[in-house]
Amino acid sequence: MSADRAARRTVAVVAPYYPPKVGGVENYAARVARALADAPDLRPVVITTAPSGLRTTVTTEDGVQVVRLGVWLRLSNTPLSPLWPFQLRRWLRRTGAELVNAHAPVPGLADLAVAFSGRRPAVLTYHAGSMHKGAPGSGAADRLIGGYERHVLPRVFARARALVAVSPVSLATGHRHTTEITPGVDTARFTPGAPPSGRPRTVLYVGRLDRSSAWKGVDVLVRAFAGLADLPGARLRLVGGGDALPDLLGLATELGIADRVEAAGELTGAALVEAVRTAALLVLPSRTEAESFGMALVEAMACGTPVVGSAVGGIPYVLGADGESGLLVPPGDHDALAAACRSVLTDGELADRIGAAGRRRVEERYAWDGLMERYLTVLRSLPGR
Repeated sequence: MSADRAARRTVAVVAPYYPPKVGGVENYAARVARALADAPDLRPVVITTAPSGLRTTVTTEDGVQVVRLGVWLRLSNTPLSPLWPFQLRRWLRRTGAELVNAHAPVPGLADLAVAFSGRRPAVLTYHAGSMHKGAPGSGAADRLIGGYERHVLPRVFARARALVAVSPVSLATGHRHTTEITPGVDTARFTPGAPPSGRPRTVLYVGRLDRSSAWKGVDVLVRAFAGLADLPGARLRLVGGGDALPDLLGLATELGIADRVEAAGELTGAALVEAVRTAALLVLPSRTEAESFGMALVEAMACGTPVVGSAVGGIPYVLGADGESGLLVPPGDHDALAAACRSVLTDGELADRIGAAGRRRVEERYAWDGLMERYLTVLRSLPGR
């Protein structure tokens, strides 16, 4: 073992998914790993799941060791393997991990990491409110989720030495050993573009397009956009991937707007920044409290892009008062969503005011550097193994 490694405490960052997979939890976990790598006294190792296959792979990504465990099956968005209890113990021991930093809500890997952390203090970051889908046909899934949240999750919370809640609606909120640390944004990368009033009339959605994530409400957005057919040049751009995309494009065809809806696929890096900073507005139409924060909102606000979101979950917390740095609409109400989008697209003064206010709010509350320093303080406060 090198002197550098011996002098730094190793923290195992355990997350069900990790980049290059795109998502808020993945981005947060990667930020923690990067902050640990840059710290003089801490060192990260990431334990996550493989995108496919049963074999475990070990790579070095952006200077961080990443262990990807094989997956035997997937239930909806949840990867599972009966080998994980044994593999977690092995890799925690093999990497010399002294602390465990797990990220949830996807059941499975994070829960097991806390359960099998042994004498290592565990910090669990919980990224969601209730995961109840509340959609037609989701009764069986909601019963399973309810059982997990009532019976399993409280035991995981009790086993963790510290909890981090990403917003007030996170299920980790309210416990005596909880600290609230929101996700953040790189304000030097996500920077304002042209004033929103002068941008093309592009309505942007960034996020998952999975059938298992129907609570994201993208179908509500498609229906709302159909109500903007009279606005010249208006286009809807869907950024993301998933098995629900054909359904959404089919809905656009049914509504007669297929020629004005673009599926851009998953964008990262400079391409994502450019998409956000050139859009006229970004919409997050989530239906349930599973949306505990809304990373896409903060990235858009950093770019001075006006945002419209559902008044549910953590979205009102992110935006503040309605109309201050974004517009809020009732979840699932496509008529109200269409009206809010119309206001931004047709009132240049409103669009510019909301965009500028969003950038100010991000600079004050959501810059990654300050948030990660707080996160490292939580980790440093815990004893080693």
